[in-house]
Amino acid sequence: MEMEASESCGAFMEKFTLQPICSASEELPLNGLTFAVKDIFDVEGHVTGFGNPEWANTHSAATSTAPTVVSLLNAGATCVGKTVMDEMAYSINGENFHYGTPINPVSSDRVPGGSSSGSAVAVGAKLVDFSLGTDTGGSVRVPASYCGIYGIRPSHGVVSTAGVIPMAQSFDTVGWFARDLRILKLVGIVLLQSDSHSVGPSPTNIYIAEDCFKLLDSKSNYQLIDTLVNSTRKLYGSDDMIKYLSLGDYIEGNVPSLKKFMTIGTCSNVECSYIPSSLRALSCAMRLLQMYEFKENHGEWVSNVKPSLGPGIAERVQDALKTTDENIDVCRAVKAELRAALTALLGDCGILAIPTVPGPPPKLRTDTTALEGFRAKAFSLLSIAGVSGFCQVSIPLGIQDNLPISVSLLANHGSDWLLLNVVEAIHNVLQE
Repeated sequence: MEMEASESCGAFMEKFTLQPICSASEELPLNGLTFAVKDIFDVEGHVTGFGNPEWANTHSAATSTAPTVVSLLNAGATCVGKTVMDEMAYSINGENFHYGTPINPVSSDRVPGGSSSGSAVAVGAKLVDFSLGTDTGGSVRVPASYCGIYGIRPSHGVVSTAGVIPMAQSFDTVGWFARDLRILKLVGIVLLQSDSHSVGPSPTNIYIAEDCFKLLDSKSNYQLIDTLVNSTRKLYGSDDMIKYLSLGDYIEGNVPSLKKFMTIGTCSNVECSYIPSSLRALSCAMRLLQMYEFKENHGEWVSNVKPSLGPGIAERVQDALKTTDENIDVCRAVKAELRAALTALLGDCGILAIPTVPGPPPKLRTDTTALEGFRAKAFSLLSIAGVSGFCQVSIPLGIQDNLPISVSLLANHGSDWLLLNVVEAIHNVLQE
């Protein structure tokens, strides 16, 4: 890996080498592969910076390495450093006021996506074979889509978050990126700790959430649905397993606690009017619980240190510090009800298809106000897996108008290998 290449894309926060914890002669799944980790993971002897220089200055070097990183080293991979991230993991843009913005390898005038921006860019720019990120509100799925690579948010709680700075533990997951689906699955063999990765059931149904696809522009809407339908038809030889539904209507009818949030968190942007009311409410519940848990985790540090925070981050952190426990029990009820409702819909072998994000990556330094409608649509989509705890993979489908496009597939909590196997099957059809 060339130093000039890594510096030119701005992906790395700190470069070092952690060699595999094994004999070079051992046959291990990740032998010969390199990876990087988001600067939210503890690495022994290094300060975990959390995207903010004042956090780094007020915390000591880690005394142990996060178990997830150790597992990858034990599997034969070499860690080459830590990557830039959004401050305190509180953005999906990837623009860091203090350390700069990693350059999107697909389109340099566009944001790379956050908060795992550097990890996505390091993979997209071919500096490493795979990388680790975290996904609370979309921080793996968004940069994966923006950088045109694969990204997985596994089922909540399946991959250890020990040795990872918490953002909001009800949603925090350790995810990973890869350009190559084979490598994405090899990392899954190590991190998902499952013996069922080689053989598994076929999906029973693939549900296409038409209302979610309508959040895209009409051209992308039809192209993505056609791609999914054609791939499924080639794979399984029938249209019978393809089901169309209005996910917003289904959620509204099966998650009664959402009524509390139907009139909260209104958005004045005209784009917001296209969002199903239940998905807008779901996003509101997710963001409220996320703010509350962020305050519980980091409010004291923010209040004592009064750190300098970048635009957008500062406002979100201040909003979080103002939260109380009002409606938090309702948020947790929404989580339980949504998981039950989507489990009833998909069962153990159903797949749900939605857009990863509502459009191509925004331009760099776009005003926060101008992004209001886009962000509202994005979090409505991202909250589906976030609140339910279901697993989700963002699949790159190529380039449209010189910008990356993607689609996401979701599966039931714990059905990560079913999901990865379906993604692989669709990938193989697309390659043909």
